[in-house]
Formats: sequence, C-alpha cells, structure tokens
Amino acid sequence: MSATLQHKLQYLYGLRLHAARTLNSTPENIRSDYKALLDRLGNPQRKLPPVIHVAGTNGKGSTIAFLRAMHEADGKRVHTYTSPHLVRFHERMAIAGQEIDDQTLENLIDEVMHNTEGLALTFFEVTTAMAFLAFSRSPADLCLIEVGMGGRMDCTNVIERPAATIITRISKDHCQYLGDSIEEIAGEKAGIIKPGVPCIIGYQQNGPAGDQAMKVFAQVASQVDAPLHRAGHEWDVSTDESNPVNFLFRYGSLLNSFRAPTLVGAHQCENAGAALACSFALCDPAYVIDSFSIHPESRQKGLTQATWPGRLQRLNPHALCTLIPANTELWLDGGHNDSAGQVLAQQALSWHATDAKPLHMVMAMKRDKQADQFIKPLLPHLASLTIIPLPGMSDQSHDPHELSQIARGMNQTLDVKTAPTLEDALRQIPVETTPARILLTGSLFLAGAVLAKL
Repeated sequence: MSATLQHKLQYLYGLRLHAARTLNSTPENIRSDYKALLDRLGNPQRKLPPVIHVAGTNGKGSTIAFLRAMHEADGKRVHTYTSPHLVRFHERMAIAGQEIDDQTLENLIDEVMHNTEGLALTFFEVTTAMAFLAFSRSPADLCLIEVGMGGRMDCTNVIERPAATIITRISKDHCQYLGDSIEEIAGEKAGIIKPGVPCIIGYQQNGPAGDQAMKVFAQVASQVDAPLHRAGHEWDVSTDESNPVNFLFRYGSLLNSFRAPTLVGAHQCENAGAALACSFALCDPAYVIDSFSIHPESRQKGLTQATWPGRLQRLNPHALCTLIPANTELWLDGGHNDSAGQVLAQQALSWHATDAKPLHMVMAMKRDKQADQFIKPLLPHLASLTIIPLPGMSDQSHDPHELSQIARGMNQTLDVKTAPTLEDALRQIPVETTPARILLTGSLFLAGAVLAKL
C-alpha cells in the first residue's frame, strides 16, 4: 500500500464514528448531510444490482459469507460490503468477488471526499457511499450489504426495494444507541424490513428474549405487508440422525440434507439455514427473479467453501503457536456480547464431549461492552481465564484487574489472572503435558491484532 493511500485512510479513520442520535430520532433528521452526499454522487444506491440487506447482532457476516459462496459457486458475480475489517480496510468491499484494489480504493476516496465540502459526515457514511459508488459501476448478479449498526437509522438503509432482507440473532450490543431492551433493539433491526420484500428471520435466543424479538419482527412485517420466513416456523435446521456429518434443512414442505458447513460451531448451521432460506425464498414463484435461480449443488458447495476469519478459527500455523506446547490447540473468536458468550459456551460443551481437553481462555474487551454478560455462560467450562488489554488500545479496554475481580466474584474457584500482553498471557497459561485448548476472544479488535501477525 502506498504512503498516499495510507494517509488517506488515516484521514477516514479520523472521522467521527457515529452520528448524534437518540431512540426518538428519525432517519430524516440525522441523514440530511449523508443524503446530500449521495445526491452529489448521483445516488448510486439506486443503481445497484439486486440487493440482499442483512441486519442482526450476531451471525451477519457468516450468513453473508454463505450467500456469497453459494452464488459464486453457481458462477454468479457478487458484490459484498461488510464491517468491520480485521486487518486491512480492503476487506470491507469485494467487487464482483475480488477484494478492492489499492488504486480503485484511492480513487473512490478522492471522488467521495471531493463531494463532502460543507457536509458533516461519519466514517461509516463516507465508506458506505464509497461502496455504493463502486458497486454501481461494476456489473454483478447480486449485492450483499451488511448493516453497520441497528438498521432503521443505519446509512445502508437507503435501499428502497432490496430483493430480500435478513435479520440474524438479536442480543444486547450498542445499547447506548439501540436501546437497553431486546424489544427496542429488535425494533431498530426491523427497520430494514420493506413493503412486499421477503424477510428471513434467523434463530433467536431461547426463552423470553427470543420470543420478544420474534414478536417485534412479526408486528413490523405485518404493518408493511412483508412476507416473513422465520426460523422455527417457515424454515428450520435440525440434526440428520442418519448421517452425523450432515444437517437437515426444511423450507416449507421441502426437506433437504446438506453437509455441515466448514465454519465451526453448531450456530453456523443456523446461519447457513438463514442463507439457505433466503436462497429458497428468492427462487419461490411468489418472488421469483430469474437471476436468482441457483443449482442445488451450488448451495452445497457454498456451505463447505465459505470462509469468515476470526470466528471460531483455528490458528495453525501461527507465530503465537511457538509460545505454547505443540499438543495445545489455539483458537480465535471475535465474540463480545451475551449471545456470543452463549454460542462459545455451547462450543465448549461440544469440545468437551469430543475429547475433554481443558479449555483456557484469554480475553480482551472494549470498555463499552458488557463483559460480565459475555463471560458468564463461559466460566463453568474454563480451566483458566487470563485477561489482557486490547493490543495497542489499552485506553479503550476494560481494565484487566477490574474484570478479573468480576470474574472471580462469579466463579471463586476458577484460576483467574491478568497479563500485560497476549504473548505474556500465553506463556503463563498453566498447560500441562496433556493436550489442551486455548481460546483467544472478547473483541474483533483482538481478532484483528492476532490475524495481523499471520
């Protein structure tokens, strides 16, 4: 990357992160400058290939990865816009399947920033406008757009009629912007539901929280006459008892068996189910668009070829592996909220049922996250917990000593300690000569720092 492009990216990173908003704000009263920018650029959001718009708290990126892989396996050209990036800004935009190159990125920055005079814009508004501009200029069969935060107020939510919308699992995150209750958060996510456009709803949390979210989605969909395709209702996934390496996917009266995704974790079958439900809905005679026909084998290829770094990713090989015994597995996951903690606890149970290796966790987390809700379901499954500051971001991190006290208060028998760096944490984990696992987790920023060492 040239020094010039690095300088321009640093300027973008210096823009404010979020527009001022409250739960009573409306898109109209916070988006005037952003809409002015889109007007100056010729409203590229109206010139995109068919869009699938994806919101949710957990699973958005994995669901998009499955959709992209399935359609690319079918020979289709797919644009994708996701966030955040883990290592390089370029990860955010893939144009017809190819990560954006340096020259195209620099040209986009120049063109968009040239049109920002007199406008107060956020980092995400500028980068979203860049993505819309790039995607409007390159032919493709499909455009996958991930919501940045929320949905109703998000700057990606200017697509007037997407081909479909998807809302994945809802949990408590960004509460200062989206609300403290599941109902409020679900209401914000439901803002992407559009009149007459099929909306696929992913699996929600078990119990009252999930029921509350589903109720909100049903209410909003009814108000705008949007057909809902809900996990556990119009579609579902289940274990294929006749073949343990497969899972069953039901869509209406159709039942299909697919090989389990290569992405690790039972929750990935649920995310794959949301992608499959979207794929089937877009082939449904009620919403059929010729370009969305897809061969059944392409769906299977996509499930087993999809990749999504930093989500239950095994690090082998990796420079950090030199700091731990050869018989110890090193895993990475960017989870950082209550739902992610539940998913990781489920994976810990699965690991234990497989081989009972002790699980040691190293965690770093941003200060604005609810750390206690993340670690609570995990604590019973850990042999030790080591808490560190985020690499290069100690000023934005939860204080490791404060977090260690919280963890000890929740589980007084667990071996809890702190370390100044990730490397120090790995060196002091009490691994024995027997095989073990180490999980690095708590933040996508930690995941990015670890992957940057590859």
